[in-house]
Amino acid sequence: MDYIKLNAPERVYNSMTYISVEISPSLAKIQRETVGVVLSHSSKFKVECRDATDRSGWGDRQEQPCWVIMLEVLDNLPHDLIYAENQISPWMEVWVDKQNDRETLSELYKPLEDPLIKNCLEIVNLSKKQASPSGVRLMTDTLWSKVFPRPRRCWLPTGCLKLLEVVHEALPKMSLIVSDFNYLPDVRIPGERAPLVSTKKDGRSSDYDSYLEAKGDADIFFPTDFGLLERIDHFCSGWLKLHEGASSKQGRKRRTIMLDTSSFMEEFGLPSRTRTKDGYNPLLDDFKNTKFYLSVPTHNIK
Repeated sequence: MDYIKLNAPERVYNSMTYISVEISPSLAKIQRETVGVVLSHSSKFKVECRDATDRSGWGDRQEQPCWVIMLEVLDNLPHDLIYAENQISPWMEVWVDKQNDRETLSELYKPLEDPLIKNCLEIVNLSKKQASPSGVRLMTDTLWSKVFPRPRRCWLPTGCLKLLEVVHEALPKMSLIVSDFNYLPDVRIPGERAPLVSTKKDGRSSDYDSYLEAKGDADIFFPTDFGLLERIDHFCSGWLKLHEGASSKQGRKRRTIMLDTSSFMEEFGLPSRTRTKDGYNPLLDDFKNTKFYLSVPTHNIK
């Protein structure tokens, strides 16, 4: 808001409204106090302490253009874990079970029934359908799975899917900026898109080998598959169809681009002002494991 006030045309600042959707009451309080220091911002800024994935919190559908900014939001959203016994067996939902007389948690495997998980898995599999294996390849995979069976585990970004479904429904003409981790180092937990689960004690971090070991005192970070994020975005916009082949005949409803953080900062930042005497530039040289995703509506929004 400071930047817009100082650099944008006066009419832009005078007509803008900045809304922060924050689920944590304590963080919402800090935001109000921080922005409230600048008196001119107070009438233009508000914090809504609520769950952004709850459609009722957004009120009526808003047709005017706006910007939605998600910085390190996706890495903390809920994910669902699915499991398969080998390379060709069907996926199953993973449930966490805790018996009354035991402290340890264990996994239960159930048939795939949850609609959100099914939709997310369909979106994940869309790229695989476009390159379907031949009959010989299928036979080879079947034989290989019998000789060398290998369990499969996959973490699905169902929280991201649910959030974007709600935001697209509430704000159909929104432009979207997302920044998050595209990979995480030293992940010990198995599975595709597996999270980094760690805890910090006495200033030192330690990572868990299993998410079942983390009991309320751990940080959980998920990497973002930005190619999958793009497909989820197109699906939630109504262009990408799951059961009709590839896509709607009406044309893409979003224009999208993915950039490394350094490329984004070179294009939109001021890297010349952050370069140190020895040539090191934190704006460009740090955060190598992060990316930006930009998505704007096209004329095919109806």
